Amino acid sequence: MKLFPLIRNFAIVTLLIGACQKDANEPNPPTSSTTLYVHLTDGPGDYQQVNVDVQEVRLKLANDSSQWMTLATTPGVYNLLDFQNGVDTLIASGPVPTDTLKEVRLVLGADNTVMIDSVLYDLDTPSAQQSGLKIKINKSLGVVVDSLKLDFDAEKSIVKTGNGKFILKPVIKVVN
Repeated sequence: MKLFPLIRNFAIVTLLIGACQKDANEPNPPTSSTTLYVHLTDGPGDYQQVNVDVQEVRLKLANDSSQWMTLATTPGVYNLLDFQNGVDTLIASGPVPTDTLKEVRLVLGADNTVMIDSVLYDLDTPSAQQSGLKIKINKSLGVVVDSLKLDFDAEKSIVKTGNGKFILKPVIKVVN
């Protein structure tokens, strides 16, 4: 009779489906992680100093639509002109899920300045102290270790206003 094999196959399929369903109490399987290192560098600029007060480095990953992840950051004032011609500095690092990195934010403090002709001027940083300098990336992270080098173009990032003040309008790109 052909009904018995049909019932047997139905029972096997039902058991397989039940075995593949996840129990709601089971924890999510661990995702792989990457240790990410974020470096800062700069191209030559026509200033004596360009000091940027980096306080935090935050990341947005592709699979996380709402959360920003903060890396362990070495906060401080960095003179971008110290990091030219292949020289860079590590500003943040930490473990992150292996994913696609969509965006990086550099949250700045209040101590941003530019030196021109031996005079130090305050450098206004609109919104950089609240929401951060945003850099769109779209980079797939490596499995074990990966690095990100942010090239902060000081020459193109400093704008002198009509009233003699200076504004930071960052031009930052990711370099390999």
